[in-house]
Amino acid sequence: MKLSAIPALVSSYGFVLLLALSIPSAAQQQTANPEQTQPPKSMQDLTIRDLWKEGGLNGRAPAMVKWSPDGAKVSYQLTDDAGDRSELWYIDAATGKPAVLVAAQKLTGMSEAPPTGGKKMNERLQERRHNPFGGYYWSPDSKHLLFDARGQLWYFRLDTGTGTQMTTSSDPQTDPKFSPDGHFLSYVKKHQLFVRGIDRDQAHEWQLTSAREDAPQERLRDLGIRKGKNKNQDTTKLDENILDGEVDWVYAEELGVTSNYFWSPDSKQVLFLQMDETNVPVYPIEDFMLKHPTISEQKYPKAGDTNPAVRIGVLGREDRPGKVRWVTLPPGMTYEYMPRFGWVNDHVIYAELLNRKQSQIDLIFADLQTGKSRVVLTEKSDPFLEVNDLFRVFKSGDRFLWGSWRNGHTHLYLYSFEQSNPVAAEAKLLGQITKGDFEVAAVDALDEAAGIVYYESNEAGPEGDQFAAWRERNLVARKLDGTKIAGQYGGSRTATFAPDQRHFVEAESTYAQAPAMSFCSAGKQIECARPFFRSRPLAFQFAAPHWLQLKAEDGTPLEGELLLPTVSAGQKIPVLLNPYGGPQGQEVVDHWGGSNTAFDNILLRDGIAILRVDNRGMGNRGRKFAQVLYGNLGVTELQDQLAALDQVLQQFPQLDAGRIGWWGWSYGGYMTLYAMTHTDRIKAGFAVAPVTKWELYDSIYTERYMGLPKQNADAYAKASPVSSAAHLHGSLTEAHGTSDDNVHMQNTMQWIQAMIDANQQYSLLLYPGKTHGIAGEAARTQLFERIESHFVRELK
Repeated sequence: MKLSAIPALVSSYGFVLLLALSIPSAAQQQTANPEQTQPPKSMQDLTIRDLWKEGGLNGRAPAMVKWSPDGAKVSYQLTDDAGDRSELWYIDAATGKPAVLVAAQKLTGMSEAPPTGGKKMNERLQERRHNPFGGYYWSPDSKHLLFDARGQLWYFRLDTGTGTQMTTSSDPQTDPKFSPDGHFLSYVKKHQLFVRGIDRDQAHEWQLTSAREDAPQERLRDLGIRKGKNKNQDTTKLDENILDGEVDWVYAEELGVTSNYFWSPDSKQVLFLQMDETNVPVYPIEDFMLKHPTISEQKYPKAGDTNPAVRIGVLGREDRPGKVRWVTLPPGMTYEYMPRFGWVNDHVIYAELLNRKQSQIDLIFADLQTGKSRVVLTEKSDPFLEVNDLFRVFKSGDRFLWGSWRNGHTHLYLYSFEQSNPVAAEAKLLGQITKGDFEVAAVDALDEAAGIVYYESNEAGPEGDQFAAWRERNLVARKLDGTKIAGQYGGSRTATFAPDQRHFVEAESTYAQAPAMSFCSAGKQIECARPFFRSRPLAFQFAAPHWLQLKAEDGTPLEGELLLPTVSAGQKIPVLLNPYGGPQGQEVVDHWGGSNTAFDNILLRDGIAILRVDNRGMGNRGRKFAQVLYGNLGVTELQDQLAALDQVLQQFPQLDAGRIGWWGWSYGGYMTLYAMTHTDRIKAGFAVAPVTKWELYDSIYTERYMGLPKQNADAYAKASPVSSAAHLHGSLTEAHGTSDDNVHMQNTMQWIQAMIDANQQYSLLLYPGKTHGIAGEAARTQLFERIESHFVRELK
């Protein structure tokens, strides 16, 4: 619910990392719109409209950075500031020279093909109207590219520079994948899986799955549908509710699922998740901009509702509907969610099964040849745990990495299993790889030959301070026995590794340094060349934050960030709190904040100080820090924010305790309403897209932190601002997009009714057709101008 020439370094992999190399910016490569590319010359010239123009303040960074499978090229998309012209570029890994991979006119030609039909697809196209393609994919032979352009798929030959449109259906094709051998292409269409041969003798499409043939028997029985080709049977409900290989909204939003099907390593089989949404309630989203408004129905399970029923099946590459072999689970196995699954080898699969309470994950292995399956590892944490993406199976087929916060923090563990028969016994713990008061956030690479794992975490460097490191995202290399061998520390870093697992592209930034990208090599040391890309520098500097060490009421260390305006001596300064407050979020971070930081600086120019504090319950601080808010949303967060505020007021006496504002978005919007109904210290607030009753938010997120509504009715009522509307203090403005598919506008409607019932005055901004992010230059400019004027009026 979340920005001087040095000699070249020659690596053993054949890379020449040219330290003086710099990718020409999109503006340098092509003629850009002058209006869009002229940045403000000083902080005084900076306007809110500057923040949300196409290209932003710093221009566009390379997007969709990918290595070719052979490791010879690093490709990326470059788009001009106006968003009207895109090209696909690459850097030759052997020479370090950049060149155009696919020219703008080629991409434009693809994007001019007729779009696929369907209201939802057209809405997505509207949102990315300046991007000619939604994604691109390297073929396994590194000689071809696949483009997703307006819902159609194009196969592009790099040697001839020609593209062939592979699909022409009026229905969009999504989540395309090459088979590992490169001879076949799969994708999702009309909620079902399709495969197409790429070779000339197999260049035709066939359907792998079918709702009619592969739906659960009880669902067919409920709808009175029989398998077969009887065209008189109405299968509409079946076709709309059985998703084979497609990801639904709640899994994507709350479990981080990006794909629900995978090719086997030998390219002979396809493993997929079937989601049955028949009994999932529908939320109507109305389009008010038409003469006769239309309704878009969204499958959305709210807290306590029925979730999608899920199971995994496997098909041969050339099978047809009705041939699915459903994976047999261990006897007596029960679960609610299946957030992760995939292949261990050509005939053994894994799956993570999560109970509804989200307090237990069972890792199972299943042998598709014998039909046997086994729970090889069970992870428990009461009252809840968080799903992560740290699981990695070794190519050797006898070990895996596992991420767990069983010792209080998310760390990496090494397990072994029987290579010849993975389902023969439970996995064996070999050791804990990472230890300490920090969180492992991601595994970037696993160099099996060298026995090294590269991961991102907020651990401190050799001479670093762990308190300061909590706001960092560092890249660290350790041997599998836990020995640290290298690291890149400070600021925020992410890495995209080459297939050899020893070279990577690093993206880094700090609060004061805009994003940059570099080529790096890894081993006993991590060495990075001079950045090949740097964001366009600003003509002015943002104000430096005061990093604060604060404490919660129980003494738990809290991180804070204070921005102070420059004012005449003796003047009292109003303070604006802007926390997120909610689970998994982190606001006090040392990375480039872009337009959000620029908005802070506009408020500083107005004479308003900005305070952010990461309260207990938020992310990247361990299990105890996260679990403290279970069943008690709002209470702990507000206690910590007010305790931190009092400490800051004491440390900085120029701040005015009588002029306190509060604003936030999403969970931050919820916190704004909760604070203004549970303390009289807030003089003014602004809430954007807030949750107002947790019964109205989705099942997976809400139940993880609140349990089921029927079992915790009092906790739900206590956490709801709607229940406390009569106690509102201060001047409040609220904003919401009418097409918000995340936090539905229903939340705001019920809050408004509670305000009316309590005889409270309210101010409301609605943004027609806008979703949760209220995107677009015009809408965002208007919204942030209203936020600024609200606090200038109420606090100044």
